[in-house]
This record gives sequence, C-alpha cells and structure tokens, in this order.
Amino acid sequence: MTTTFLTALSKLVERYLADVASPREHLSLLRWQIEQGHRLDLRTTYPGHVTTSAIILSPDHRQTLLIDHITIGRWLQPGGHYETDETFSGSAQREAEEETGVTGLRLHPWHQDSDLPFVIDSHDVPGKASRNETPHIHHDLQYLFVADPAQPLIAQLEEVNAAQWCDARRLAEFAPKAVARLGTVAALG
Repeated sequence: MTTTFLTALSKLVERYLADVASPREHLSLLRWQIEQGHRLDLRTTYPGHVTTSAIILSPDHRQTLLIDHITIGRWLQPGGHYETDETFSGSAQREAEEETGVTGLRLHPWHQDSDLPFVIDSHDVPGKASRNETPHIHHDLQYLFVADPAQPLIAQLEEVNAAQWCDARRLAEFAPKAVARLGTVAALG
C-alpha cells in the first residue's frame, strides 16, 4: 500500500468524524488499523479492509438500485473491495457500473464535489470458503449517487444474481445509517 492511500484514508476518516458522523460513530477498529499501518487496500488484510459502495437513488429519492449478492445471499447496494482510483467515490462508482450495467451515475449534490463518504459503515461479513476467507470486517465507504431508473440494467452474473430498482424504503433492511442520514437530504425534485 502506498503511503498516499493510507494518508488519504486517514484524512478522509478524520474529516468524516468531524463533519458527518453521529456522536455514536467512532470507527475505532478502522482508526486503529490506520494507525497500525495495515494494508487496508488489500482484501487479504485482517481483521478488516476497505470496501466502497454506491447508494443509488432515483432523482425523486423514491427508488434505489439494488443487487442480489451471490456470496452474501441478500439484496444490498452495489459495491465491492476497494480498487485503485483517483477517488474513493470513483471506486464505488466503478463497482456499481460493473455490477449493474447502470450508466450516467452522478454523485449526489450532498457530496458538494468532495470525496467525503455519505456513510462509513464497518460491519461483519461471513467470508468465502472458496477464497479461504474467514469472517472479517468491511470498512465500507458509502457514496450517494443519482441515476435514471429508466435505463436498462445488465447484472454482472459472476458476482450478482440480479440488479433491479426497488422501493427506497428497502434500504432500511441493511443500511440503517444511510437511511437515517437520508432523512436530512432534500430530494433533487
């Protein structure tokens, strides 16, 4: 991992904690791993590593684009392990485009042209026996995007069973921090 990645991640986490996080968000494990110099850009780093994901909304915020994740076995926002990009949001966008085939994604105005995540969610994942992965932590940098739900979708069948637009209330099933924060975001109209 380059020093640049770790420095950029550290600054991003500090800014998130100062400007976005709720009083109960501390990101203790992520901050400890940064302090220890862990290779958070590699999926083989334990106990956790960085992932990026895209919460994609229709312009009126009534729909969200979800994937049926093969490994996890449930509907989630598109995303995956961090891959090198100029920005963390760019990594999230690439994952979303690859998994769903969606085009024309725009970073939501909430981001104000910055790379500040909408949510940082550190959560347990089951691992994958076929990759010799044990259960571990994903430090997921979640970005908010807007797209037209009339666009055709093409699911990346190697990683997802399906991709489809759903009622945005489904986000509550797996992204409670994002749902709480969405309550403060005005629709684009």
